[in-house]
Amino acid sequence: MNKETLQSIVDDLMAGRTPRLSPEDFPCFSPEALEGNQHVDPSYLDVVAASLTAADVPTFERALRAMDEGDLAWLGFKVVYDAAEAQRNTDNEVTKKYGDAGSADGEPLVFFCNDAKEIAASRPFSPRDTFQMKDATRGPSMHNEQFEGLTWLSVPLFDQVQVWLLGASDAASEVAALADHVGFAVTAVDYDEAYLNEARFPRARRIVLPGGNFDALGELDCAPEDYVCVLTRGHMFDPEGCVWATGHHAHYVGMMGCAGKNDRVHELVLAAGATEEDWARVKRPIGLKFGAKTPAELAIAIVAELVDVRYRQRYSDEARERHEKSLGR
Repeated sequence: MNKETLQSIVDDLMAGRTPRLSPEDFPCFSPEALEGNQHVDPSYLDVVAASLTAADVPTFERALRAMDEGDLAWLGFKVVYDAAEAQRNTDNEVTKKYGDAGSADGEPLVFFCNDAKEIAASRPFSPRDTFQMKDATRGPSMHNEQFEGLTWLSVPLFDQVQVWLLGASDAASEVAALADHVGFAVTAVDYDEAYLNEARFPRARRIVLPGGNFDALGELDCAPEDYVCVLTRGHMFDPEGCVWATGHHAHYVGMMGCAGKNDRVHELVLAAGATEEDWARVKRPIGLKFGAKTPAELAIAIVAELVDVRYRQRYSDEARERHEKSLGR
């Protein structure tokens, strides 16, 4: 999310103008995000924009403050496709009861919600609305289509975690697709465009190194909060990848390979100037353990581990324990 976009919306509303909302700024309304959804399309953003008034300014200002504070928060959208059905009580025998009313009204709404369950919106909302607004922090929109007549969309107000894929191997190609799907920003690095291309990495940022090797990797910088997956083809440049990632103090570093190969990589990593402490930070083999063998299966194991690392990074022990207890685990 771009702060300038939110500020321009505030400025327009304060001046009595209808703001322009685009799928580029709110990707939950993009054709890709809505593919197959028969209830809403990107043009609904025009309906949302026309519904906004100066009363919505505090919602956008709260979103701006959350971005300044680095809060785990979302800007959400109530999308109504059948106003009468949206307001009807549709409690069922499985889910928790939310009173005698459905949604508070049959109009679109922009709202703010953070992980602490603070909600800001310009109009009153019903208990059922509250339930679905809070669920914007669980995915987002974990139960966005549970009730008829409306759906819920949201965009995060915090940055995606950057995942570096060092190597354009088959496993890396599978990881790129799955990591993008679960909300990571993906950068893939290799020296050979025959492997590092749009067909294999359609949604990743691609960096092609010169020279036919990984010597130029040192010219790139990753941030301490980034994750690095060392997946070079044939493991040929795994040592360079491990040295680069640990030298930049990446939050997570994982490398694929068997014990025998990793012993040799260990020797080469130390010979390149890294320390035993650096080597100890490399998760090897990368990914959760459940018998994955094929590139696609390995991608599931790797991305599952990335999701777990992100979960632990964002939530305290207490919050995770509370979440696991709520799931009955």
